Amino acid sequence: MRPTVPPPTPWAFPRGAAEIAAAARDDELVAAGADLRPGTLLEAYRSGLFPMPLRRQLMGWWSPDPRGIIPLDGLRVSRSLRRSLRCYRVTVDAAFEEVIAACADRRREGAWIDGELRAAYAELHRLGWAHSVEAWDGDVLAGGLYGVAIGALFAGESMFHRRTDASKVALVHLVHRLRAGGGQLLDVQWATDHLRSLGAVEVSREEYHRRLAGAVAAPQLMLDGGEGDP
Repeated sequence: MRPTVPPPTPWAFPRGAAEIAAAARDDELVAAGADLRPGTLLEAYRSGLFPMPLRRQLMGWWSPDPRGIIPLDGLRVSRSLRRSLRCYRVTVDAAFEEVIAACADRRREGAWIDGELRAAYAELHRLGWAHSVEAWDGDVLAGGLYGVAIGALFAGESMFHRRTDASKVALVHLVHRLRAGGGQLLDVQWATDHLRSLGAVEVSREEYHRRLAGAVAAPQLMLDGGEGDP
């Protein structure tokens, strides 16, 4: 099913690498405020921005430079991860709210997802724009990830695991589905050491926006298109 298009946002975000560079502070914060309505979130992602709270009731809109991405042909799957792929059952959009709740767990180091963000992405999911990938150990949710799909862009937001390699298995399946479903750009925001071990690289803001423009203008990708094992 095609996503439901929400009402447009009343907010104006900077567009393009040059406008964002002019607005960005040294900490890569571009703007503060606005709201988390579906139209606002979609406009932000199309503009190359994503939300993270600055403090209670004040949302920040961020644009790292350089930007972390995982090339769809550059995912690294180690021998141990290849073995782990056989240990989990993987689904798409079967437990979105459980996944985001696990990602928001305040016991996790660096947890930043609050109730307002959870509700906002749950609404995006209801409209067909936000998606989750789940890794199951039997009937137990062992790990997963969620993000936003616009055109051929998948903007990864967060991932978690409760069993060894479970979030990595979800990522491998996501990349498999992106390849099969028409994906072009997998955004991971910052290329952490953990993501680098899986193939994440950094690109300049200019290069990211070049790729972003093509991705958001492409036909809507379908995450359920990747059948079979990765």
